[in-house]
Amino acid sequence: MSFSSDSVEVFLAVIDHGSFSAAARALRRVPSAVSMAIAHLEAEVDLQLFDRKGREPRPTAAARSLEPQARALAAQLRQLDAQALALTQGLEERLTLAIAPELLAAPWSGALAELAHEYPLLQVEVLAAPQADALALLHSGRAQLALVFERPSLDGREGFQEVGSDTMVAVMAPGHPVLAAAPGGRLREEHLIATRQIVVAGRDLVATMDPRSVFARHLWRTDNALNALSLITAGVGWGWLPRNFVRPHVAAGALVEIPLENLSNGLNLWVDVVWSRERPLGLGAQRFVALISRERQAAGVSVPIAS
Repeated sequence: MSFSSDSVEVFLAVIDHGSFSAAARALRRVPSAVSMAIAHLEAEVDLQLFDRKGREPRPTAAARSLEPQARALAAQLRQLDAQALALTQGLEERLTLAIAPELLAAPWSGALAELAHEYPLLQVEVLAAPQADALALLHSGRAQLALVFERPSLDGREGFQEVGSDTMVAVMAPGHPVLAAAPGGRLREEHLIATRQIVVAGRDLVATMDPRSVFARHLWRTDNALNALSLITAGVGWGWLPRNFVRPHVAAGALVEIPLENLSNGLNLWVDVVWSRERPLGLGAQRFVALISRERQAAGVSVPIAS
């Protein structure tokens, strides 16, 4: 038999409580059953685990040597039991979260860290994908949740919850020729239309881009906000990026929020966690939504839900 889940539990209880009788009380057994279980374990492993010469049994050097592995095994067994129980309650084997690349710096990882603590054996996959692609992953079933900006219109297939907000700002390299040549250093809408724009968009060239973010006649596309940042910083063009994302680059002087003469520079957008109404949401996904919602509520903002 050697070590089993039961013998590990008894072995550690005797170490922790200092006697067979105290361990028996903790395990809700009679002392003779605990003493017998230890004797059987010692016979199985052919080692003396407790010195019985004194008033109370004392762990031997062999027992102390085995203790760390026994505690690790006990912890793994508790995790296994918790995972098995969670599976019966609807826990998915894997949770995939697709995130728009502009939101990778948003505070979503704290909710995942707490989820990992609650369900340590749950497999989690985080994918960065342009917003259109993240939603496509969601609707195909490849992802269970998507963290994206609010969409131009509602989709009846989607449930969502607002979990934050950010402001998209038009940015440009401070040395861009258009900015340098502008009267008073301020641009108008026609400057944006005539200057190359860097757009973060999905990989499907046929799909329509978000009309709220497309101004220019000449567009360069990328599927990654970091690529867009690099191109804009290099002076290739201008683009819309989240203010929280570009703030350190603006502070460092690598970018400027474009000063505009005839319109405000800023588009406030909600950040949503989205799921499909066409498939049941697993326990892990439900818990993630609750956790990220709690963070939002802790900030003092009410969180509406569209289920």
